[in-house]
Amino acid sequence: MTESIESGKRIVLKIGSALLADETRGAIHRKWLEALADDIHAARERGQDVLVVSSGAIAVGRRHLDLKDRELRLEEKQAAAATGQIQLAHAYQEALARHGISVAQILLTLDDTEERRRHLNARSTLSQLLALGAVPVVNENDTVATSEIRFGDNDRLAARVAAMISADTLVLLSDIDGLYDSDPRCNPDASHIVEVREVTAEIEAMAGKAAAGYSSGGMETKLEAAKFAMAAGCRMAIMDGTEPRPLARLIDGARCTWFLPPANPLTARKRWIAGALNPVGEITVDDGAAKALGQGKSLLPVGVTGVAGRFERGDAVIVRGADGRELARGLSAYSNGDAARIIGRRSSEIEKILGYRGRDELIHRDDLVLTS
Repeated sequence: MTESIESGKRIVLKIGSALLADETRGAIHRKWLEALADDIHAARERGQDVLVVSSGAIAVGRRHLDLKDRELRLEEKQAAAATGQIQLAHAYQEALARHGISVAQILLTLDDTEERRRHLNARSTLSQLLALGAVPVVNENDTVATSEIRFGDNDRLAARVAAMISADTLVLLSDIDGLYDSDPRCNPDASHIVEVREVTAEIEAMAGKAAAGYSSGGMETKLEAAKFAMAAGCRMAIMDGTEPRPLARLIDGARCTWFLPPANPLTARKRWIAGALNPVGEITVDDGAAKALGQGKSLLPVGVTGVAGRFERGDAVIVRGADGRELARGLSAYSNGDAARIIGRRSSEIEKILGYRGRDELIHRDDLVLTS
């Protein structure tokens, strides 16, 4: 096994409720959280981006609302989450402040990852926070979600967030050290699985049910997260996070299960742009821009000579050369109307023309795939 957390460039760290909060008292495990903050600081010192997907708001909030020791109705969970989010955000802020790290809280619903415009807005916000050196702490927006639109667990939310920000590594911190061929709680002879390259029906059959308590996920949801992450080119690890400094322990060879995708995040994203999206517009470029695209550069407005079709920011478009030949496909950073107003102009003029400052590129190179 040669996988190492140290080789990741952008890491999503998912933390289960049982790791963060006492299941009977709802108190936050602050010493554990402070040790995790040390891990996050060490990762950032290595030049890695870190984003946290955190459970625990309901577990913490129900204590403050005296809703302990019974099954909660949906509206009670929403109320507990509203209270618990404040407590959790403050705890993260205090833990990371010891290292001079800023924290940002992001609450998402399923629609935020599936509806295109909201997906783009969430992706932009998270990317900007990481660029500014903050650690985003993401949770499902339990205060407004309903039973029909909830993720149901933060394992799958973490996988969606990892795909959204093109993370290359997702680590699920749980109370188990990986995948076994049967439930180790019931079978002491269960064998640990070190590496998975495809989540087959045989692998899925190894999943058990979630343990009782505040956690809503189990191995079944972790395998669903693995499938989603791997499809996005993101590798995923499941490890036992109950002991302090889980990332340091992972570096030192702690037992885990790695799920390894066939492609990296950028490759997977570009395959998606090239083959899974239907272009709804066209952009024509001059010879200079065509040459720049061939050299792996972004498409700037100054090199664009024409815009056709109706599209919005984030929609797929075809890029054609002066002779009409298809050169590339990509995701436009502007709608067709705004794009038409800035073609042939320098990026420094965009704000004056449109009245707002968008991206300097009409199509960024990470959102562009050469097709000829």
